[in-house]
Amino acid sequence: MQETLKPGIKYEHKFLVPLSKTVPALYPESTEFAAMPEVFATGFLVGLLEWACIKAINPYIDWPKEQTVGTHIDVSHQAATPPGREVTVAVELVAVDGRRLVFNVEAHDGMDLISQGRHERCIINKQKFDIKISEKAKQI
Repeated sequence: MQETLKPGIKYEHKFLVPLSKTVPALYPESTEFAAMPEVFATGFLVGLLEWACIKAINPYIDWPKEQTVGTHIDVSHQAATPPGREVTVAVELVAVDGRRLVFNVEAHDGMDLISQGRHERCIINKQKFDIKISEKAKQI
């Protein structure tokens, strides 16, 4: 982690919503999701918000040795977005507490504010993390 990783870092990320990121595509094995409208899925929206936060801080950590994992998400999904619309995500790092990072996040589809809230991530050492997960997987 670099000394320049401080609150105030902002990042904007744009994404054109394809059909593959709509509700029916979220869990193809789910007949319930398959019957739902073809609009940007909340699950994919959350991933997009995470992606923007990752891109915002990667220049300030020792990527790829250091990475971040999502630990908390508290966001709305307040407007539907059809495929073909571009979503703009704006994120701001508002707190750094050791390895814990807190972001304000917002997404707009060019017509509506579709999401806003907070997201937390934790900086990890990728090698140590992989070892822990490997040990956990052995318990299956």
